[in-house]
Amino acid sequence: MLKQKISPPAFPLLRRLCTTAAGFSLNLPKLEPSNDAELISQILVTNHNPFHFTESSLQLNGISLSPQLINQTLLRLRHNSKISLSFFQYLRSLPSTPTTLTSFNLIIDILGKVRQFDVVRHLIVEMEQQENLKPSSETFLILVKRLIAAGLTRQAVRAFDDAPCFLENRPLGVDEFAFLLDTLCKYGHTKLAVGVFNERKAEFGCDEKVYTILIAGWCKLRRIDMAERFLAEMIESGIEPNVVTYNVLLNGICRTASLHPEERFERNVRNAEKVFDEMRERGIEPDVTSFSIVLHMYSRAHKSELSLDKLKLMKAKGISPTVETYTSVVKCLCSCGRLKEAEELLETMVGDGISPSSATYNCFFKEYRGRKDVTGAMNLYRKMKGGLCKPNTHTYNVLLGTFINLGKMEIVEEIWGDLKGSETGPDLDSYTSLVHGLCGKDKWKEACGYFVEMIERGFLPQKLTFETLYKGLIQSNKLRTWRRLKKKLDEESITFGSEFQRYPFEPYKR
Repeated sequence: MLKQKISPPAFPLLRRLCTTAAGFSLNLPKLEPSNDAELISQILVTNHNPFHFTESSLQLNGISLSPQLINQTLLRLRHNSKISLSFFQYLRSLPSTPTTLTSFNLIIDILGKVRQFDVVRHLIVEMEQQENLKPSSETFLILVKRLIAAGLTRQAVRAFDDAPCFLENRPLGVDEFAFLLDTLCKYGHTKLAVGVFNERKAEFGCDEKVYTILIAGWCKLRRIDMAERFLAEMIESGIEPNVVTYNVLLNGICRTASLHPEERFERNVRNAEKVFDEMRERGIEPDVTSFSIVLHMYSRAHKSELSLDKLKLMKAKGISPTVETYTSVVKCLCSCGRLKEAEELLETMVGDGISPSSATYNCFFKEYRGRKDVTGAMNLYRKMKGGLCKPNTHTYNVLLGTFINLGKMEIVEEIWGDLKGSETGPDLDSYTSLVHGLCGKDKWKEACGYFVEMIERGFLPQKLTFETLYKGLIQSNKLRTWRRLKKKLDEESITFGSEFQRYPFEPYKR
């Protein structure tokens, strides 16, 4: 049965700060340019048969596949979990299998993202039974992360405890323990993280990284009082906080408090300044991240003049702004309707040798969406396509929502084609936005087509998407269309399940 999608954790800067504090990051490969990987992934997708998934992999007979090429191909198929698994199983069926620990970890991450945890466990058991390829601590941390993201926190802690049994009884260390706490806190399970910390701190020990993670977790729950209590406990324990610890607390104060009315905003500014003062008292100088956090608070409060003044103060102190710093100011100027000044700041940013990110351009797209400015959005979009900074999936999703709402379906088709041809490809949000938008325009045939395509590509639709389509078809007197759709989904589930009988796949239907 499909489950509702768990939203990713909020506060992007807080996520980065926590990851920095955790000290352990997953060493999965990143997407890199590769013409061969692009070609192979296109072959697999083009020859994709939803009723016989291993068929497309047979097109690869005779092609030499190196571990690097396999990893890059899997990365390009990460939004197509079924095709990814069939490709992976094809590789394992070869006489001299080219699969490595990294490719195993990648397929586990891909399947964990769509909550096929029983399949993941079977793969880990199969790895453990092989002589030349054993699971690593990272394998289990990937599983832990995906379980927590799905809200299965108890199972995640159990998987963490079971890991040493598969690692030849090699115990996990403080870095892995910090990763578990960090992931629990990122997804809002701070109270459970504190419980796990209190139970096991004697076993794993604790340092400034562990305390910083827990402080960040309380900040995420808007419990600044608890964050300050843990900071005091940290100091009392003889563990000295660092700049990351204070930035996490500063981030919590600035990002989780109300900014209106004006008195609350001024109170938040005073609280932020107190943190700056305490940092200096302990001999810790605020860095670019500290200033960026305050700038983001000004941006949220639409204080464009304060944002520009703070940016000038940073430069005067010899602190070079980062792309995130500039993006916060650009976002503030755009939200205040000062597009011309935002464009000038963009030129200044480039002049300082800092390339704008897709997040920087997204600030302009969101303002164009509010203004219903089709021409401005398309001009900037085509400029991005021809430049070094390509649109990311979020950019495409913003544009899709904008033009669907405006009824510009020919532009929607153009953007959707570009998205499918991009390195990342459409994700669950892309399909959800498109299906909901088409339902809102009473384009039921197209909505059904994309809904089926979404499931065939391995995405699990949200409950709301399914209900929207169902109610819309019934209210529009299209009962026959609904029956055909339901029959196709049932057939797809059965045929896919028969192809992978060795794995306990959950059916892709509701």
